[in-house]
Amino acid sequence: WMWCAYPGSRQSIPLGIKVLFSGVFGAGGFALVYYLIQKFHSRSLYYKLAVEQLQSHPEAQEALGPPLNIHYLKLTDRENFVDIADAKLKIPVSGSKSEGLLYVHSSRGGPFQRWHLDEVFLELKDGQQIPVFKLSGENGDEVKKE
Repeated sequence: WMWCAYPGSRQSIPLGIKVLFSGVFGAGGFALVYYLIQKFHSRSLYYKLAVEQLQSHPEAQEALGPPLNIHYLKLTDRENFVDIADAKLKIPVSGSKSEGLLYVHSSRGGPFQRWHLDEVFLELKDGQQIPVFKLSGENGDEVKKE
């Protein structure tokens, strides 16, 4: 009976109040899930490896300008895709000079194996593409840093 509008009354809370509370809790729950998914991706190995490659690439650093800012993924973008063996992401990045998208393709041999980068490139808002990393060789043991 703690939900009664008045003590000793059997009248329940008005429908409008129920809808309001449901909306607030629903929006809060959605925001929490969205945040947790972003956090999951930013802590993953394929994400960290790509950001490290960008941070150690002088041409990309020069094009973006300091400081380098990494922004949240757009989870509604269909090009951001992760499954058991492949990860393809578009990570929004910006600096003092420009902004763009860091395209990442990463893969692994199986569910419990380590992720490795296949290709990383930066596409600036003006359309210029800067190769950051590309795995070369047929069996993937030769690494080429662009």
